[in-house]
Amino acid sequence: MVYLPHTDEERAEMLKAIGVERIEDLFQDIPEQHRYPVLELPDAVSEMEILQELQALADANLSANAVPMFLGAGAYRHWVPSVVDYVISRGEFYTAYTPYQAEVSQGTLQAIFEYQSMICDLTGMEIANASHYDGATATAEAVIQAINVFRKKRNKVVVAPTVHPHYRKVLRTYTQGMGLEIVGDESLNTSLDELIELVDENTACVIVQTPNFLGQIENLEGLADKIQQKAKKTLLAVATNPLSLGLLKAPGAFDADIVMGDGQPLGLGLNFGGPYLGFYTTKEQYVRQIAGRLVGKTVDIEGKEAYVMTLTTREQHIRREKATSNICSNQGLMMLAATVYMSALGKHGLRKVAELNYHKAHYTAQKIDALPGFKVLQDKPFFNEFVVECPAPVEEINHYLQDEWSIIGGYDLSQDYPELENHMLFAVTEVNTRAEIDYLMDALHEFRAGSQD
Repeated sequence: MVYLPHTDEERAEMLKAIGVERIEDLFQDIPEQHRYPVLELPDAVSEMEILQELQALADANLSANAVPMFLGAGAYRHWVPSVVDYVISRGEFYTAYTPYQAEVSQGTLQAIFEYQSMICDLTGMEIANASHYDGATATAEAVIQAINVFRKKRNKVVVAPTVHPHYRKVLRTYTQGMGLEIVGDESLNTSLDELIELVDENTACVIVQTPNFLGQIENLEGLADKIQQKAKKTLLAVATNPLSLGLLKAPGAFDADIVMGDGQPLGLGLNFGGPYLGFYTTKEQYVRQIAGRLVGKTVDIEGKEAYVMTLTTREQHIRREKATSNICSNQGLMMLAATVYMSALGKHGLRKVAELNYHKAHYTAQKIDALPGFKVLQDKPFFNEFVVECPAPVEEINHYLQDEWSIIGGYDLSQDYPELENHMLFAVTEVNTRAEIDYLMDALHEFRAGSQD
């Protein structure tokens, strides 16, 4: 049965208002022979039966939570405390949107304020917004900020080749038509020192990533000074994995001007590829050039603590042609999830998770490097991802791991770097057990043995 909420009288009143007598009159423009096509649908089944069928289809997939997984490349399988989903599922947060009316949005505004405070603490920066769509959007917005800082008088952007390929592609799409010159990422062999040599008086910003897309930890010591020696006031933007900052020195300590990235590791889960969270922090002197929302704490007329959106131009939300950026919506629910995650773990918990990622990745790398035919690239220190030179095409190895061992393997780097043919990017997180890692070793050993037969 289908429940129809409108009475006959209400339907007649609506039809009269639009000038027709019958509902059928609304379909007169459709040729009669096409109004009731034979759809040849299968026989109807109950809700229970259709759920069983859908479950069978779902079971045909290889779930990231059901099998050992070593795929990362920007989206990682981490443990998410149950309190995260509990809090973000509450109606007052789940259905909240833009907190324009501070008097009815204190909960959302306070959550944003707490998030900003934590992200600033984590990155070593002074100002944070809330928030961009993902790490790629945040990286593109870093360029927009840099261009606006120089009032569009500088139009060159230097980008390291080890910045996430998706970030670099989105950056180019985002800024097309702006007349920017984007250089530096043409060759994977370009070092940071060679990158600095590309900086000149027309450079608005330099973008690097650490840990970079290959999982390597870049040495940022003195980088900002070297950039300033080449061209005064050029901004340094650093993309990073926020979870790594539980262990590694914050980019703010190296005098970065902007620190951004994807907040997915902070309690968001894989979520079938999204939605994710682009976190974004900068120095206070650039506060008027950032996009997104900024929440401040004040007091109301009664002297009570209150939270408000501040330094936010209405142009950014309505008069888009006058805005410095067209980012309007924010990932408020994802921001809340990250806030709950960081609150639940605290400083010591974040460090513990980061240490587990680091040590488990190094244990795995050591094991793989000992296998005949496999070689781990160790020219730089790494966090929870590392590159392995393989004895066969990565696609072939991944098919074998999946079909024969029900393992989700690593990322095929030749998709983005042709010079890294037969190189796989492995990711290891706190949820990968020693048993899973040893199981992977058995699978890779058997693959190598089988390929030699």
